[in-house]
Amino acid sequence: MKILGISCFYHDSAACLVVDGEIVAAAQEERFTRVRHDDNFPQNAIDFCLERGGTTSRDLDLVVFYDKPFLKLERLLESYLAFAPSGFRSFITAIPIWLKKKLWTEQLIRKNLDYKEKILFTQHHQAHAASAFYPSPYQEAAFLTVDGVGEWATASFGVGSGNKLEIKAELKFPSSLGLLYSAFTYYLGFKVNSGEYKVMGLAPYGMPKYKNLIYEKLIDLRNDGSFALHSEYFNYTVGLTMTSDKFNQLFGGLPRKPESKLTQKEMDIARSIQEVTEEIMLKMVNHIHKVTGHKFLCLSGGVALNCVANGKILREGPFDDIWIQPAAGDAGSAAGAALYAWYTYTDHHRIVDGVTDSMKGTFLGPEYSDIDIGVMLEKYGARYEKIQDSNELTMKTAELLAHGNVVGWFQGRMEFGPRALGNRSILGDARDPKMQSRMNLKIKFRESFRPFAPSVLAECVSEYFEIGRQSPYMLLTADISKNHRRQITGYEQKLWGIDKLNVIRSDIPAVTHIDYSARLQTVDPITNPLYHQLISDFYKLTQCPVIVNTSFNVRGEPIVCTPEDGFKCFMRTDIDYLVIGHFVLSKKDQPAFSDNEDWQKKYALD
Repeated sequence: MKILGISCFYHDSAACLVVDGEIVAAAQEERFTRVRHDDNFPQNAIDFCLERGGTTSRDLDLVVFYDKPFLKLERLLESYLAFAPSGFRSFITAIPIWLKKKLWTEQLIRKNLDYKEKILFTQHHQAHAASAFYPSPYQEAAFLTVDGVGEWATASFGVGSGNKLEIKAELKFPSSLGLLYSAFTYYLGFKVNSGEYKVMGLAPYGMPKYKNLIYEKLIDLRNDGSFALHSEYFNYTVGLTMTSDKFNQLFGGLPRKPESKLTQKEMDIARSIQEVTEEIMLKMVNHIHKVTGHKFLCLSGGVALNCVANGKILREGPFDDIWIQPAAGDAGSAAGAALYAWYTYTDHHRIVDGVTDSMKGTFLGPEYSDIDIGVMLEKYGARYEKIQDSNELTMKTAELLAHGNVVGWFQGRMEFGPRALGNRSILGDARDPKMQSRMNLKIKFRESFRPFAPSVLAECVSEYFEIGRQSPYMLLTADISKNHRRQITGYEQKLWGIDKLNVIRSDIPAVTHIDYSARLQTVDPITNPLYHQLISDFYKLTQCPVIVNTSFNVRGEPIVCTPEDGFKCFMRTDIDYLVIGHFVLSKKDQPAFSDNEDWQKKYALD
């Protein structure tokens, strides 16, 4: 039985093909169109999924959409009426899009897919819940979904058991933890639905000076984690911005202008909203544990990408363990919608082993043969060395990393979700104190304060990090082990804000944030044997089982998908070497490269 899940028309459009309960393929539309967070109908992603599954749209048994457009329109109309006449500009901007496109989702699917069979529509948070529980390794578990907003729900919790999924309670719009965090993202001068990672990364540079103000003026928080926001401080209900004039006055001025210099004020605000978010999440999970009595918790929704909050839930929460959907945002809801139909609509049995999830390491996207890569390299007249033996290839790459080179690593199937996990990655030596600054400014073209993630051999994780479990999807933070920290002394202890950035805090400084934390990825030999072998070879050479792993893209650009995407990113940046398939390219050996695309202007803002 073939089921296609689709999510689109808000952000991060995606498609997922499930065949007899197995996720066969999944991808975001942005990877094909090169438009970051592309929200259009995911035709390219659908075409890939069908091709990968060896099928056509006419062979599909079900197509499932990830939310209910008419319920979402109902919420929009009721919100505009409730706040009328304010919001008229927003109304005349939004409604034509609904009348032309979003209300006709079923017809659009049938037309674009030439599909005549059954189309189902899940509710938004049903799809999130399904993406959280069904791929998890647990036979029974509680779940929590938290995001901006679906139709009406902004958060939900419930219980999954076998193939059954029951939502027990929901938090409703306009009270939204995701939109609260996004309001501060907007106020701090970052792009909503894209810059939330920056707020999280900026938070450790500040102090929570505004936390009490947030609780006093913006939010009424209850013991169960539910809350109400004071709407007069926000503009997202009917406006074209996230914050109101009253919000701006409360925090001492207009929102920061994008790209302007960050001050201690922004750092303190970031720390404050991050701590508020963590405290609300902890209240939620404590309540869920009390109500459900389950040992395990599954998480999804955009807020579940907040790895600092996730780490706190794991360490301080009441659950024995947690599992987080790696594509926790709306893209993952394409998978959730398809799985919901497989287990709930068609009532298929579900079998799990309690250990292994069904996301296949997120390696669910396209892959390319050496023939494909070779044709592309010849097109650009690239100079390369081909190393056919995989063991020789990984050792060569490890040697390049050990000598301080930055390597673009392009192998196997592309990852599904926002994280690059070792198939579309830029790699560096975690021991190099200058690596973070170099990769941020010369390769990623992004703010210098943003931390990088470590990839660590799964068998060595507890030696370098204070965590006793795996973190395969880079969705948890953990502190650097005390054995690998460097004592901060003298003037270094007195530094504030961004001045803390260049202080060496451990023997893996390139992946150590200023609070000694790291957003880590554990790598095991079963899920990704080639990447595991590479890090193992680096370990043999350096006695260090940790390398820097960041996504293979520049700021504002989606993660690379095709060999050509990878080659262009390599040539446009200061990446030293590209290891793509069995080909190794040195930057200094390449002929002059130019293309007609003004990529620096195109991706100037994220």
